[in-house]
Amino acid sequence: MHLSTRPILRRAALVGAALLAATAAVPQASASAAPDDRTVARGGLSAVIRYTENGIPHILARDYAQLGFGTGWAQAADQVCVLADGFVTVAGERSRWFGADAAPDFSLSSATRNLSSDLYFKGVRESGTVERLLATPAPAGPTEDLKELTRGWAAGYNAWLARNEVTDPACKGAGWVRPVTTADVAARAFAVSVLGGQGRGIDGITAAQPPVAAGSAAGPTGLPRAGGPAQDPATDPVAAAEAAREFFDTGRYDMGSNAVAFAGSTTANGRGLLLGNPHYPWHGGRRFWQFQQTIPGELNVSGASLLGTAVVSIGFNEKVAWSHTVATGTPVSLHQLALDPADPTAYLVDGTPERMTRRTVTVPVAGGAPVTRTQWWTRYGPVVSALGPGLPLPWTAQTAYALNDPNAANLRGSDTALAMGKARSVAGIQDALKRTQGLPWVNTVAADSAGGTLFTQTQVLPRITDELAARCSTPLGRATYPASGLAVLDGSRGDCAIGSDPDAVQPGVFGPGKAPTLRDAPYAENSNDSAWLANADRPLTGYERVWGTVATARSLRTRGAVEDVSAMAAKGRLTVADLQKQQFANRVPAGDLAAADAAKACAALPGGTATAGDGSAVDVSAACGVLAGWDRTTDSASRGALLFDRFWRRLTASTPAKDLWLVPFSAADPVHTPRTLDQAAPGIGRALADTVAELRAAGIALDAPLGEHQFVVRGGRKLPVGGGTEALGVWNKTEAPWNAAAGGYPEVTQGSSHIQAVGWDGGRCPVARTLLTYSQSSNPGSPYYADQTRLYSEERWVTARFCERDILTSPKLKVVLARERR
Repeated sequence: MHLSTRPILRRAALVGAALLAATAAVPQASASAAPDDRTVARGGLSAVIRYTENGIPHILARDYAQLGFGTGWAQAADQVCVLADGFVTVAGERSRWFGADAAPDFSLSSATRNLSSDLYFKGVRESGTVERLLATPAPAGPTEDLKELTRGWAAGYNAWLARNEVTDPACKGAGWVRPVTTADVAARAFAVSVLGGQGRGIDGITAAQPPVAAGSAAGPTGLPRAGGPAQDPATDPVAAAEAAREFFDTGRYDMGSNAVAFAGSTTANGRGLLLGNPHYPWHGGRRFWQFQQTIPGELNVSGASLLGTAVVSIGFNEKVAWSHTVATGTPVSLHQLALDPADPTAYLVDGTPERMTRRTVTVPVAGGAPVTRTQWWTRYGPVVSALGPGLPLPWTAQTAYALNDPNAANLRGSDTALAMGKARSVAGIQDALKRTQGLPWVNTVAADSAGGTLFTQTQVLPRITDELAARCSTPLGRATYPASGLAVLDGSRGDCAIGSDPDAVQPGVFGPGKAPTLRDAPYAENSNDSAWLANADRPLTGYERVWGTVATARSLRTRGAVEDVSAMAAKGRLTVADLQKQQFANRVPAGDLAAADAAKACAALPGGTATAGDGSAVDVSAACGVLAGWDRTTDSASRGALLFDRFWRRLTASTPAKDLWLVPFSAADPVHTPRTLDQAAPGIGRALADTVAELRAAGIALDAPLGEHQFVVRGGRKLPVGGGTEALGVWNKTEAPWNAAAGGYPEVTQGSSHIQAVGWDGGRCPVARTLLTYSQSSNPGSPYYADQTRLYSEERWVTARFCERDILTSPKLKVVLARERR
């Protein structure tokens, strides 16, 4: 340490120690007291928040309630409007404040209208679901430490609201920005837990109604009734299977991610490395928020959480780093009900009728009368009228379908994150997952300072074995289960009930011993395909279909990722700098596979013209040279990337894969097949013609640099953004809606989010570089609204400050003592 820094360190350390001591003087609430707002107010909670560069808070507290308090305070300071909007959602009051027909931001469910969102979440609230889960003893329910964190978070959020004026124009002066309770915070955690299950079926849950007489096509709420003209999916099992596959694939890729762990055998110093690259929404309540949490002697972890949660969900500590990727496990099952001929709201189990449970919910609506609707629940879960637009599940006089989501009994996700934050190795990460069993829809990839690696798909899944599916599937299930892992079981048979594993903490789910797991491979990687190729040299097999597929074609992103990381591992001597290079390599696997052949097919077109979709002849000759000369990257400066991107999207959307490639997929060579573009494929000319016509009509040069037309605007400044779409297979994923009138891709909606490249050098401080691509705050008036977005645009990183010395010597250090007003 340089001599000149010692006085600074000493003074800063004394200030931090004094502030932490000040929190100890505040009276504490009893840990066994009821976690409501009155208890919080009596407790007088407080925490020390040390801000460093880019507004990253390092929260220091002496117990879990105080730590939650500081976390809630600091999150509110950055994201109060987004947080308040989410609390309106879980209160079931979106229709009251924003109108029944408006759409939520999809951050806490896939409901397409505020009304259906409210009917579901108000039903959850009025049924006491979250309160029952909070009262469930650990390990099936949340631990006392987590409960303390949660009540502290609510207190911190409320204290910030009480002491500060809301300046964000998104909610300044809004009546829906209100204090919250511990139950509100827990309800948000519940919503995150069921995102992949009930949360994706809300429209179908709230629309499901008993069959009515012919001519009665709608219920009293104006939502379409189930049991109307919808065709039974069992009559077209092929279409049903494809709809189920698309339904679950869409959810997986909408929240996709990459992560890779490298073992010590591949690194320069024998210690592990981790690169985490989650692909999440850039707007709304599913954003990440970056911070560090410290209770001296108990917890010291840095990383990011989803907004509204009180723990680091992906991150690192002194010894281990981890990230998550959205998994292929199918988190729900359907149960086909045989209904009582005398009563369509009763179903038969082994010949004995059981009445459904009515859940009648009334939702206030802005500018209109309240809406009352009844939902119908069974021993398996709610009756559902559809899963997405493609899989109708009509409620007839004979049949209905119930949705089983085991994560509706899982409020342990934050306990899993907390336990991982305390782990000291990949073995500790694995133990944390086994003990808490709280992850609803993600894989885990981890590396540690001793050189260990881990991939595991330890997630909460219904215990659907292949044997059970074979024995109990209905005709519909025999189509959907092989295609998507969605079991449709015969709900009329007691012997078709889902069993339990002895190592599972809740009934009806797989125990962690059944999870696909890979330990200490030279690399462990996942890009949202199944566990099969976590390491291409050590493929994982033998798991049930509900976990994912084996020996099936991989996405282009998976193929490109495995090519990249296996080459890195073979090269060896890896450092954190190599992880940084991989993140921004922006290599386009689709381009490497197809651009040269597409250029040749272009050059072979008679007269350099092709027929567009509208029948017009388009001169595409200029595009041939652009494709041939393109550098096969999606760097901002890349010329030809935009042309290939628009062309490739069109081609793959209109031409089945079997008609594109001369060499088909082979399970013996899954990383390199299918390959070799068929230059004679009839769709190539049309896709070229439509693309060239589109770009010329928009005034965009065929060889325009990508960054001129893929960008975001912050503070009136256009920031070019590199990376590419899912269709291209780019690691650094960027998804933005095309808007030719606005210049191209003028706003990123989803893609790389909280990026971390982590290693160790033998000292106490991890070597970490991070980026929060959309920056820490959603408030355009905040200095932390666009600062990291500018860094991301320039492919620059933030050097993480983890150890006390680094925090206290930050030139941007700002210390805040957050306290309740007493």
